[in-house]
Amino acid sequence: MSARGGSKRRRSSFEVGALSERGLSQRQQRVLFGVGTVLAVLLGGFGLTAIVSTLGVSGPPADQGTPADAIGLPRPADYQAWPSPKLFAPIGDRKADKTPLRAEEVFSVKNLKSGKLTLRLAARRLDGACAPAVWGGSVLAKLGETGCTQAVRGLYLSADRRYVAQYTLFNMADAASAEGFVQQMSTLYRGGGWVRVLESKIAAFPADGYSEASGHAMGHYAGFVWVGRLDGQEATAKDDFVSLALSARAAEKPIYRRIVAVTGPAAPPAG
Repeated sequence: MSARGGSKRRRSSFEVGALSERGLSQRQQRVLFGVGTVLAVLLGGFGLTAIVSTLGVSGPPADQGTPADAIGLPRPADYQAWPSPKLFAPIGDRKADKTPLRAEEVFSVKNLKSGKLTLRLAARRLDGACAPAVWGGSVLAKLGETGCTQAVRGLYLSADRRYVAQYTLFNMADAASAEGFVQQMSTLYRGGGWVRVLESKIAAFPADGYSEASGHAMGHYAGFVWVGRLDGQEATAKDDFVSLALSARAAEKPIYRRIVAVTGPAAPPAG
């Protein structure tokens, strides 16, 4: 028998390391990529990305210019960043304020009142990592540079079911990291990502609705207040978003208590 006739045809090797590590055989990988290719043609390349992402295979970070509406996640229409006041200098480094945050500490008050407005706590959550509290590759990349260890979120609904507000507090390594992240969000919120809204059956930010937000550096903490109307409509002269935001910022009170814990109580006036 000739060498050609006696030789077996060698199969081409088709294998992706990241998929093999997840237990997919070469045959399963070929099927996966075959389906992905068809979907990519039909959906402009989205199909394969979506399938692979469900397997936990990391792809490139989302482009900063990608509109948030494209993935159906809400973000504010306006954002302002505020630097850390000198008052927070004693807790400018987490080494001076080592006690971890607790959800019960930050969101201990379930009803916040400001004039005629009452906000009721709809949900609260503490994450022992910060990535679950945000979305967008650009935001995740910047957040990863801050030494962030905790994220605490509280979602409020007004008693008249007209307004929704969320406060998010990040525990970062130092004041420079917190202030840098707050400032970077001035451009990232436009499409690079934003804070994830807490899930609730009674309160939510409409994906395509109008809302406003601000970021506040406070020593090694970065706080984000986010407010809007439950119906997603733009604010009118009757909608006091300033008071709404100030009410939600009651979550910052524990940060002031931490300053006292570091510096000690103020000395009584002489005389």
